[in-house]
Amino acid sequence: MEREKIREKIIAIVVDKLKFTPDSQKVQDDDDIVTDLGADSLDAVEIIMNIEDEFCLEFSDEEAIENRTIKKIVELIETKLGLPPS
Repeated sequence: MEREKIREKIIAIVVDKLKFTPDSQKVQDDDDIVTDLGADSLDAVEIIMNIEDEFCLEFSDEEAIENRTIKKIVELIETKLGLPPS
């Protein structure tokens, strides 16, 4: 799976959970899902759970806390899927 497809799926999950207008241009790679996009702690947990389900992966609590930007989440998924870094 290529990086852009992973990114699009993550953004779709975030946009859906946070009830944004479906315009992925509003969500940037360096946006932190809590501080920049306004997710509360429950939203953040649900977003991570939805991402895990989408990609059939599991993140440790530490990974979830340390990887809160779109870019970091994409990189984490690439690593877990064994894809070469972009």
